[in-house]
Amino acid sequence: MDGEHSLDRCREVTEEVLRTVFTQLYEQGVMLEGMILKPNMVLPGLACPQQESVDEVADATVRCLLRAVPAAVPGVAFLSGGQPSELASARLNAMNVRFKSRLPWAVAFSFARAIQQPALEIWRGKESNVVAAQQALSHRARCNQAARRGEYNPATDKDMSATTIIPQVVKPAA
Repeated sequence: MDGEHSLDRCREVTEEVLRTVFTQLYEQGVMLEGMILKPNMVLPGLACPQQESVDEVADATVRCLLRAVPAAVPGVAFLSGGQPSELASARLNAMNVRFKSRLPWAVAFSFARAIQQPALEIWRGKESNVVAAQQALSHRARCNQAARRGEYNPATDKDMSATTIIPQVVKPAA
């Protein structure tokens, strides 16, 4: 995500890397049907002046994968790569809405940063924040489940951020 690279440059490099990876997997006799690929989405660098839309990122990512990832691979579980959670969900959703019927593999998240980061930011290691962090984790999981199905609604995230309340510490009476 760091850098000034364009969406096209990211697509070129990602495709080249994926082709190299699958060449090596073939040469090593890896059973592709037994793996899940965990790639990046095709994104412009954060410092790139041209930041493409959700649909343009979905299109570039899917085109890249269709050119480089064999249909024998059963699933693609994206790394969120530091994207804002809501934007990552919207991009995954766009892939499933626009291409799901044409994809040879299931596409989802690897369920790491894209789901955990908001909860970790709320929790911050404080017992008093556990309930709110659990609610945020559950919410992100539901959002990404919906994105996996092509049913994600970005307004849901806005509703969640407006209603999440971090509980206050209540000290027991001495």
